[in-house]
Amino acid sequence: MSKKIAVLVTDMFEDSEYTEPVKAYKEAGHEVVNIESEAGKEVKGKNGETIKIDKALDQVKPEDFDALLLPGGFSPDLLRGKGGFGDFAKHFIEKDKPVFAICHGPQVLIDTHLLKGRNMTGFRSIKNDLINAGANFKDEEVVVCHNLVTSRTPDDLPAFNRESLNLLAK
Repeated sequence: MSKKIAVLVTDMFEDSEYTEPVKAYKEAGHEVVNIESEAGKEVKGKNGETIKIDKALDQVKPEDFDALLLPGGFSPDLLRGKGGFGDFAKHFIEKDKPVFAICHGPQVLIDTHLLKGRNMTGFRSIKNDLINAGANFKDEEVVVCHNLVTSRTPDDLPAFNRESLNLLAK
């Protein structure tokens, strides 16, 4: 069954952490919607990939989506500074909808205040941030905890995509 996946993304995203999961999701028949503060805007990845924002955050409701992708890079930190993205992500955790966060992507989830007791991973520089948010940090290529799939770096993308697609198939 096809799922509708929200992608929270802005400038300075880690290119492969966006392009590879999105390609895998689309090839599996899922719909992907890029969300930022401004619809129609083009955002650039750290390595030059350019993507168009489909919808502004104030134009969408999390209830309209089946899953959430949070690519890494500097994008998650920039999104946190804009505000509202943590509240959007909170819905997915509360409703047990699939959440996929790689590298620095879990930074957005810190703002949900719902990480206590969850097993997670992420890029090593956010390890203490996740621990301080109550998560159980695991230094593993992919960690699946209920509806949450997390990975550390682009090197982990094969495992990240595999586990994300497994959750989407349920």
